[in-house]
Amino acid sequence: MFAAEVFSLQTQIMVRRKRRLKKSNVYVISMPARIDDQDLLQALGLVDQQGNFTFELRDELLKKQCCRRAYLRGAFLGGGSVNSPEGTYHLEIITNDESHAEKIQDLLQRFNLSAKVSQRKGWYIVYLKESDQIVEMLSIIGAHTALLNFENVRIVKGMRNQVNRLVNCETANLNKTVNAALRQVEAIEYLGRHLGLDNLQKPLKEIAELRLQYPDVSLKELGEMLSPPVGKSGVNHRLRKLESMAEDLMGKEKQIE
Repeated sequence: MFAAEVFSLQTQIMVRRKRRLKKSNVYVISMPARIDDQDLLQALGLVDQQGNFTFELRDELLKKQCCRRAYLRGAFLGGGSVNSPEGTYHLEIITNDESHAEKIQDLLQRFNLSAKVSQRKGWYIVYLKESDQIVEMLSIIGAHTALLNFENVRIVKGMRNQVNRLVNCETANLNKTVNAALRQVEAIEYLGRHLGLDNLQKPLKEIAELRLQYPDVSLKELGEMLSPPVGKSGVNHRLRKLESMAEDLMGKEKQIE
């Protein structure tokens, strides 16, 4: 469409399927030969004044924002790819010319995208790793359908990760509560065998008996069972006192032995 409107050329689009690897489609745009094809290629910035193919970007072709977007769109269509957001976030544009890679990086940075360049098997890779920047890049080049699909998967992935974090946190808190309750029960049983719960002060005796009777309830629930009710911090203070008493008693017994 661009060649037809600007240069009055009749173009033809052909689709071929690769024979190897994933057998994906290859789209070929053919144009009729013309005497002034050299001028056309120079106007598109594809060859220099001597007719040699070049990656050098002419500033006059990239003065407008829409032109910069168009160039990035073409660079991505020619050598770009995006990983499925189900895995790691990664968008890249590949080229075999280092200066071209740096030019693409500069264009992306002009859109406030922190693109980086790396080398892989003789190719130069311009890439983005952050999901928000990949979304912005897809918007810049007008890949709105791909952007929506990417966002949908990213949202589901984010929700799944959040649920996993919450479950892990709840599990850790539950394990912590269970371990603390077991430790408190052991201390109270030790005091009962060696000191006798009846010899404890009334507030300590009450909480000790409740903990033995209800080993799996929370500190808040234990406090609500007391009369008058006691807050979570008060219950924790009493149980810590019982544990400290048990530790002191164990230490004295070891010294006697």
